[in-house]
Amino acid sequence: MKLKTKIHVFSSLVMLIILVLTMIGIYFLYEKMAYDTEYNQLLSESKELVTSISQTSKVNAPATILRAYIPPRGAVRAVDLNGKPLIIVQSTEGMKDYHPDIDEHKRYSVEKYKGTPVLSMSMPAIWVDGSVVHIQMLQSMKDVARNLELLRLVLLGVTILATIPIVLSSMTLGRIVTKPIHRLIATMQESQKSGTFEKINIEDDGRDEMAEMSRTFNEMMFQLEQNYRKQEHFVSNASHELKTPLTVVESYARLLKRRGFDNREVANEAVQAILSESIRMNEMIKQMLELAKNKENIPLTIAAIDIYKVLEDTLHQMHQAYGREFNLLGNGPVIIKTDEQKLKQLFFIFLENARHYSEREINVSIAKEESQLVVRIQDFGQGIAKENIPHLFDRFYRVSEDRNRKTGGTGLGLAIAHEIAERLAINITVLSTLGEGTTIVLRFENSNEGEQ
Repeated sequence: MKLKTKIHVFSSLVMLIILVLTMIGIYFLYEKMAYDTEYNQLLSESKELVTSISQTSKVNAPATILRAYIPPRGAVRAVDLNGKPLIIVQSTEGMKDYHPDIDEHKRYSVEKYKGTPVLSMSMPAIWVDGSVVHIQMLQSMKDVARNLELLRLVLLGVTILATIPIVLSSMTLGRIVTKPIHRLIATMQESQKSGTFEKINIEDDGRDEMAEMSRTFNEMMFQLEQNYRKQEHFVSNASHELKTPLTVVESYARLLKRRGFDNREVANEAVQAILSESIRMNEMIKQMLELAKNKENIPLTIAAIDIYKVLEDTLHQMHQAYGREFNLLGNGPVIIKTDEQKLKQLFFIFLENARHYSEREINVSIAKEESQLVVRIQDFGQGIAKENIPHLFDRFYRVSEDRNRKTGGTGLGLAIAHEIAERLAINITVLSTLGEGTTIVLRFENSNEGEQ
């Protein structure tokens, strides 16, 4: 069953049930009010009758009094405590043969007699001889029954007539609810057929859930398109980056094939170039795999570590490997919960980058700023132009092609660093001035457990 049909059937059914229950409630309420009205009238007359009987002492007077208070289309009878009738007067033929079963615990009872409902009530009284009797008042509810029958017909007609707008409104509701869903389905089918990322047109003032769903779909399509474009761009850049070293390797391999190893100088140059490009290509592939691994969201190994000690060990290793001056500013220990290996990798990437593009010392500082742990990595190199900073963490982005060729950069290191920082909840800020150097600011968002 389609959603539109479900909405139609369910809403119509609910509204009809509510309507029928309302009509039933109206009917029974009117019935009770009608009977209560008749009862109150009989009760008032019964009290007057009982008072009149108690004030007379003539034996033949009770019949006269009963006739004075006899209800229209009804009867009055006096019965002793054993239920034996003492006297009966009636205004409708046949009522004297009706013997109602009156419950003393109820104000009145309504039973059918010869197809007509009859309201009965009883009240104790002192008879003329001083004995206790029950005065029973019987009233035919023929007029009330006629009114109730008319009311049933009216309510039935109203219910039937009300069914039409209920069905129409439920159909309209189904169309309103399913219209954006149909648009969504049509857009998705169009995207599937055309291979594009179609979006749904939304009214600017749309604030309901359907408009929100459409906006969410458009945002999802936008993200999918962005990811697809990034993937295309990545594949294009990767192909270009891999093509260059492969072309170099192929060229020198052909050179060796033509000239052989007779010319030692040319052979050495070719072998060195092939080795260099192979190493560079291998490094690039490793970094591509690292990017893919970070996207897989492999669980982090979170533990309490001393970041000051991690930085100290990392800078010592860098100094031993390159003989460069690395300065650590700040005091330890600084304890925080994070993934130590990922954090080391992040530090290595930024320190390697600083080493590649500067000749002077590299300063690393660690401090607490506004309850956040902040690590700064500062170099005194060439610096980066302001317009290039927003693109630093894009894959294969290079500030200068020549500079990266000299340093052997692949354009993937900072992209990897950005992925790691996101997983470790570290905010990266780049401050740079051309000719003066660059400072990488790392703010640890989850550093409330650290101590310095």
